[in-house]
Amino acid sequence: MQRTFSQRIASYVEAELANAKLARSVGDIQQEFAHLERAHVLGQESTYWHVKVHVLMLMWATRNHSVREMLGQVFRIVGAATKTVFGLVPQGNTGGANVSPFKKIPIAPELATLIQKAKSGV
Repeated sequence: MQRTFSQRIASYVEAELANAKLARSVGDIQQEFAHLERAHVLGQESTYWHVKVHVLMLMWATRNHSVREMLGQVFRIVGAATKTVFGLVPQGNTGGANVSPFKKIPIAPELATLIQKAKSGV
């Protein structure tokens, strides 16, 4: 059976989410969010991962009392849930409220390699 992009990208997204959790466990909220951003870039073409990472970003915002980030994430969760399936995602966007949800951003080479690997099924 052919695996989907969501299935092929999962281990890479999960690794970033594990790194985010580790950063949170040592109280490094900036590093935690940086790993959530990397997870977002990796998984944003999968509705499942795209929505999940935005929910985790919302939880981060709630824990850290960032109203701006909370509001931004609610908007982005709706967008991720309704637009990803149609391919309406700005590639490379890191997903935080500090960036326009419509802005394309160059993808870090190491992430681009993982995305391409997942897309090609290698």
